[in-house]
Amino acid sequence: MQSLHDLPPAFRWGVATSAYQIEGATAADGRGRSIWDTLCEVPGAVEQGENGDTACDHYHRWAEDIDVMRELGVGDYRFSISWPRVVPGGDGVVNRAGLAFYDRLVDGLLEAGIRPYATLYHWDLPQALQDRGGWPERATAERFGEYAGAVAEVLGDRVENWATLNEPYCAAWLGHLDGLHAPAVKDLTAAVHASYHLLLGHGLAAQALRANAARTPDVGIAVNLSPCEPATDSDADRDAARRADGHHNRWWLDPVHGRGFPADMLEVYGVDLPERPGDDGTIATPLDHIGVNYYFRQVVADAPGRPAPSFDILPVPGARTTAMGWEVHPEGLERTLVRLHEDYAPASIVITENGSAQHDVVEADGTVHDPDRVDFLERHLEACAAAVRRGVPLHGYYAWSLMDNFEWNFGYGKRFGLVHVDYATQRRTLKTSGRRFAQLIDSHRKAAASA
Repeated sequence: MQSLHDLPPAFRWGVATSAYQIEGATAADGRGRSIWDTLCEVPGAVEQGENGDTACDHYHRWAEDIDVMRELGVGDYRFSISWPRVVPGGDGVVNRAGLAFYDRLVDGLLEAGIRPYATLYHWDLPQALQDRGGWPERATAERFGEYAGAVAEVLGDRVENWATLNEPYCAAWLGHLDGLHAPAVKDLTAAVHASYHLLLGHGLAAQALRANAARTPDVGIAVNLSPCEPATDSDADRDAARRADGHHNRWWLDPVHGRGFPADMLEVYGVDLPERPGDDGTIATPLDHIGVNYYFRQVVADAPGRPAPSFDILPVPGARTTAMGWEVHPEGLERTLVRLHEDYAPASIVITENGSAQHDVVEADGTVHDPDRVDFLERHLEACAAAVRRGVPLHGYYAWSLMDNFEWNFGYGKRFGLVHVDYATQRRTLKTSGRRFAQLIDSHRKAAASA
């Protein structure tokens, strides 16, 4: 892939995971309950009634998983820290045994020559805080800032790269509006207030990282972005596409870039923000980078009979799709990166997630050939290179995911990994896509070294 030579010489190649999806050990070493532990106990909430109790057993197999990363040749590993493992009650006493797990993980990564990138929140809110109101309450944002400071005090001498939140869109809208993710609430006011406090918590956490980390932190936030296109040329669909863009993209990007919450979306939601003087500055605490999670575009039609924001996302006739039913559309990644660069001018952009669930088949000899994922990977990396040629300051790419894992409401039925996991035996097997990713990394590094 000659186009990858356009990526910066110091381009960061990595893989990503999250705590609840891979760690397991949900009752080990003083870990508290999370809202996902609770949701998984609700009949019908997760396919096959599955949960994260064991997952990939990464809590016990982390050293083995670092060996897998070394085989891939990645230079970076993006993982999330479990808030209920570190602060089981959500506030107060820090669980040193839980934090010690991440201490060992970070040391192991550095010994292997792999740079750690820690995400503070990937949706596993301590149940104790949910019992007090969760993200719709301001106190949760304040507790998040305290938790960030406690983590930074221990890991901040070795971890440089941080994301405060992963996909606040999902935590707010899927968790409090659509009722799909934990805590499975369907209430627009609760959702808007949760979205506000998630971003307030982001700002407080960014400030806490800088105040408590011994090593100057490189702070970002990981947001899932999609280009939103009208299904037809009708005024109604065009307006719906703008609402979709506001709901999915601008609602998150505008406040963290100091523009406040979009006025048009405030009108759409019709909900007053729980704001206090000074909040806007906290939410807009300067970022060192912004993380982009990209999976698909949205083709949008007006849905006047539905509650706000009143749009439907339509399937694209004849489109190639992943096992999630998501359209494969790498051009949308290039458009998203260029739009982010032109409209918001962040100093640095990193692809913090990009990947595809596929219908993987384990051959008789134990190998896993996944040509559709290989194609997805190559085409999206070509889109990254095209964005760089257009001036986008793109500095890294983290494939989702290192390995198959617990895919939230879908349980273990959807596989995103570059590495196959046999959940019965916990055996890890590098897929064809993993080997191809390793080849691409090696090729880029050799080209950069000879330039």
